[in-house]
Amino acid sequence: MATEDQRLAPLRAQIDALDIKLLELMSKRARTAQEIGHIKGEAASPVFRPERELQVIANLLQSNQGPLHAEGITAIWREIMSACRALEAKQTIAYLGPRGTFSEQAAEAAFGSSIEGLACNSLDEVFKAVEKGAAQFGVVPVENSSEGAISRTLDLLLDSPLQISGEVVLPIRHHLLTKTGLLAGVTTVCAHAQALAQCQQWLTAHTPNLKRQAVSSNAEAARMAALDPTLAAIAGDPAQIAYGLQVNAGHIQDDAHNRTRFVIIGRHTCQATGHDQTSLVLSVDNQAGAVYRLLAPLAQHGVSMTRFESRPARKGTWEYHFYIDIAGHAEDAQVALALSDLQALAAFYKMLGSYPRATV
Repeated sequence: MATEDQRLAPLRAQIDALDIKLLELMSKRARTAQEIGHIKGEAASPVFRPERELQVIANLLQSNQGPLHAEGITAIWREIMSACRALEAKQTIAYLGPRGTFSEQAAEAAFGSSIEGLACNSLDEVFKAVEKGAAQFGVVPVENSSEGAISRTLDLLLDSPLQISGEVVLPIRHHLLTKTGLLAGVTTVCAHAQALAQCQQWLTAHTPNLKRQAVSSNAEAARMAALDPTLAAIAGDPAQIAYGLQVNAGHIQDDAHNRTRFVIIGRHTCQATGHDQTSLVLSVDNQAGAVYRLLAPLAQHGVSMTRFESRPARKGTWEYHFYIDIAGHAEDAQVALALSDLQALAAFYKMLGSYPRATV
């Protein structure tokens, strides 16, 4: 009877031969990407076009006959496109740092790992880096499924000349981390304010005697905990690995389906893909029924509103800006009609972008 190695040998030889063919094909693809890069360079066109990359993956998924799952194909081709894009031109992506944040994870989910990451100390710095050209794109959190909108991001989107070019939705899994994995000697748990809020029920039940300290990011909390044995941090897998911490308790978020939505900010205007979303900021005069009248065009033209968020306008008493997401692209016929009517009715109107929706 043949041994396991004898039975595996021809299959391994077949795998090796297929890998060589795959490498040849990927090299051919990379050379084609370089030619595309030359053409884009002459036209000063953007290297990253999220709508095009979404189309590439959608075509592959439609042609897929298995056994690879859709998630696997998406992950593989995201990295292939990232590596080929890097041959066209260097791509610097700004995100809220330091290393190990969910924002860094979202940046790699959107752009792949063949990027130059620019870790910023605040959301304001992410916007500034893109506005000043230090980065081609930025990735910022805009809302969490448990705690709602990230207010600072909304304010910055209102004031910035940048627009939204895409979105990423990440499942958020929080762990309680310490240097040793134990809580002996720990007096304080640190995390971003959003993470503390997302874990408050668990913290109250399991660590009622620990003080809670809000810091700029979960990764910063992990960095601090790596240096100070009196601190525990709430953070995810990337921060745990980056700072060499141990898990005291895993998956401590109160909502098992906790997710955060990130948006890609830049100067790129996306073309329609058929799977798009448009984000707006509106305000109305302080009159009875004004908001109802403002939103009427959406119903009249059959456009679905997927998100509605209000923020103080910071320019008068009880005045608000409304952040609205609607299904469809600004170039879609019915959406274009609705937007025209909205602009005529609104006291303030700003379109933040039309862009491909994330596949959740």
